[in-house]
Amino acid sequence: MGLLTGLIFLPLLTALCVLLTPSRKSHWIRWIAVCGTGLHLILTAIVVYQYWQGAAPELALLKTSSLTKLYLVERSPWFESLGIQYFLGVDGISLAMVILTSIVIFAGVLASWNVIERSKEFFALLLILVTGVFGVFVSFDLFLFFVFYEVAVLPMYLLIGVWGTGPKEYSAMKLTLMLLVGSAFILVGLLAIYHASGLHTFDLIELSRISYPENFQKWVFPMVFIGFGVLGALYPFHTWSPDGHASAPTAVSMLHAGVLMKLGGYGALRIAVYLLPEGAKVWGLFFMALTTLNILYGALAAIVQKDLKYFTAYSSVSHCGFVLFGIATLNFMGIQGAVIQMFSHGIMTGLFFALIGMVYGRTHTRMIPEMSGLAKVMPWLATAFYIGGLASLGLPGLSGFIAESSVFLGGFFGNPWHSVIATRTLTIIATLSIVVTAVYVLRGLGRVFWGPLENLHFAHLSDAKLSEKISTGLLIATLVSVGMMPKFLMALIEPAIWPIVNRLR
Repeated sequence: MGLLTGLIFLPLLTALCVLLTPSRKSHWIRWIAVCGTGLHLILTAIVVYQYWQGAAPELALLKTSSLTKLYLVERSPWFESLGIQYFLGVDGISLAMVILTSIVIFAGVLASWNVIERSKEFFALLLILVTGVFGVFVSFDLFLFFVFYEVAVLPMYLLIGVWGTGPKEYSAMKLTLMLLVGSAFILVGLLAIYHASGLHTFDLIELSRISYPENFQKWVFPMVFIGFGVLGALYPFHTWSPDGHASAPTAVSMLHAGVLMKLGGYGALRIAVYLLPEGAKVWGLFFMALTTLNILYGALAAIVQKDLKYFTAYSSVSHCGFVLFGIATLNFMGIQGAVIQMFSHGIMTGLFFALIGMVYGRTHTRMIPEMSGLAKVMPWLATAFYIGGLASLGLPGLSGFIAESSVFLGGFFGNPWHSVIATRTLTIIATLSIVVTAVYVLRGLGRVFWGPLENLHFAHLSDAKLSEKISTGLLIATLVSVGMMPKFLMALIEPAIWPIVNRLR
């Protein structure tokens, strides 16, 4: 037991402290949540430092390996008769997702400073959800991975159903049922891999040494990819996402879009593509076509939205399409872009939903036609919104540009197993979303923040408070840092991508 166990269970310990605090001490509850997630950020920095200490001397060797190299490994038998272990470790991809989650949960707690109703239960469930997310990113036993996956998904039902807005019961039920169907697909796929290996183990590293029969991979790969794709908003299984986003409270929307949906892309890459490379070659072009629909449909749907949350939710569907599109390219550049997009979109959409919650808390409306001229009274929030919007449309200097350009280059260069004409055609079609994104972002934000202040009741509204400035400032700083200095993130994830790419050769 070491750093990674602390990484997983520190949020759970914080949730326990929250639950032991009297309900009337809501101020204490918020401070405990902030301190716990702030301490987690520090622990994440220590994990990153320890990772680099071990990984730096071996980076050159990993380019030729088809076996994922793990660091800070913790391993202990759990159910030995079934080959199940408590097996934790990190590589560059999982560590990038850990950094993303630590930043978003800290910002999310700060953005939820005004949650008063049943704040104890709210923060406890939020922290339990985060425990599951961290567990997924550092688990390398497939059974343990699936357990943490369910821990991450199930609290969403209560968080939306109790603290949400609008048709929250419908949204919570729809989200839960659709994600459970996706989980059923994943479970069947994992059990099939377990039995087909003949190794009597759920150890992902050991399972990656096996070359499964091609016919087996042909039917298991789409099952696993679609199972994770449901959480990654894969078209046409994305319909739970806009309703879930729109009904969720601020911090839950931030975690939902910023982190939870990344479990879909992470699982599709880590399990479907890595363990079943021949299946990926057979189905890759099909999923490229499907994710192209994701990208364009989400962008076109965002144009016609009148509700700021639905506007951002459909934008999120489009941008999550870039993640799965990049994975489906099956080459280094595309997969690298997909991982950077997971990180970039997580920060960007976390910023969007935090800002929407702050604007709604002041105006008590999310309807775009009812707002205008808010930049006059909320200059900080307006500036932050535009920075997020420019990252969304891929402005150079912000993280979205690095991510999307890598994905498109990966699609354009293609791979040896698919038609060059087909992959380039799909990539060109997908790039049209850049124009559509620019239209809906600039038009939507222009309608909300510029022009005359038509509603005189808005003239006396306040700008962001200190806690809100810290929350949004942290997210903006991350977007700019990755956009201006992408070398750190690229160097972090590159050694973890090579084994996946080498398995496809």
